[in-house]
Amino acid sequence: MNIEHNLPSAGRPFRLFTVLDRMIVKDLFKTVVSVLTVLVVIIVSRKFIKILAQAIEGNIAGETVLALLGLKIVIAAATFLPAALFMSVLMVLGRMHREQEMAAIASAGGGVFTIYRAVFGLVVPLSICAAGLSMYAAPWAEARSEQLLHLDSENADIRSISAGRFSEYSSGELIFYTENVDAGGTMSKVFVQNKQGDKLGVVNAERGRLEYLPGGLYLILEQGERVQGIPGQKDYTIETFTEYAVLVEKKAVAFVPHLEALPTEKLWQSREIADIAHIQDRLNAPLGVLLLAFLGVPLAKSSPRGGVYGSVLVAFGIYFAYANLQRVNHSWVISQIVPAWLGYFWVEALLLIVGLLMLVRLYGWNWVLLKLTGKVTL
Repeated sequence: MNIEHNLPSAGRPFRLFTVLDRMIVKDLFKTVVSVLTVLVVIIVSRKFIKILAQAIEGNIAGETVLALLGLKIVIAAATFLPAALFMSVLMVLGRMHREQEMAAIASAGGGVFTIYRAVFGLVVPLSICAAGLSMYAAPWAEARSEQLLHLDSENADIRSISAGRFSEYSSGELIFYTENVDAGGTMSKVFVQNKQGDKLGVVNAERGRLEYLPGGLYLILEQGERVQGIPGQKDYTIETFTEYAVLVEKKAVAFVPHLEALPTEKLWQSREIADIAHIQDRLNAPLGVLLLAFLGVPLAKSSPRGGVYGSVLVAFGIYFAYANLQRVNHSWVISQIVPAWLGYFWVEALLLIVGLLMLVRLYGWNWVLLKLTGKVTL
């Protein structure tokens, strides 16, 4: 072997990325962005319809809708990045096979390592990006979404108030009316009818506001008069007040985030089996990017007269099985059918084995033996 031939020289400088590498990385990047955009738009659009329905019903404030849309995009991007990359590898390399570009690369001395080097020039940065999205960005977005929805649920009663309309609470036991409501939710000229058992109370106040206090949601009235008694009887009470509070609804307003919204650092420190299963869920994104790209290179091989999408149906079947195994394995880990130390990694190992078998199918056992004995180069 001529060692000097492999060393950089003044006439042939060393390049980390060749022209072929840059071409494949550029095509892959454009395709990943396009595919991921389509997937995110489809998934987020379905969820956004539900958010709009809640906004129309008054459960979500109008200014919260756009914030939730942006947060849902971050969560969807973290979820579907591995799938988008897998599809992109199949599309870009499949096109290169059909257009005889792979044959030209092979005739110039390029082998499977040449293709893997180009593909993983983009895959490695994307796996780091997937780790950041899955471990930090997506939990933050989920926590922020839950906080916004929680705050809106607290203020839903206040937003439902409108001047000139009777509002009903506590299954009809509390009815009140106001002439005007300002931007801060303060009501003026308030009329309230409150039923407590057989007694009926009628309150007129100059001002009022809804406020959460220990015990639930209260209607705080100021500067008014209260009349209470049993309808049909002459025994009743009249009193004036400076401030009077009426319990509207008993609500628990404590915010308890779901597992998806917990920070990764907190999950790492936990020994609960559900937390361990969820942290393994988050590790699936960067591992899935690497392994699906590894599988996509041999799977993308197609004949020049093959269909436009080549082995897309086979790839879809493999990805469908892989994604469903992940979901099923989550319940297995929580129920301790699968040991926590093994977790999801047997699914990733199975995907790696499938990728190796696809390479053997593509090049044959003789190529593998020659490669192991060092008699052929990649």
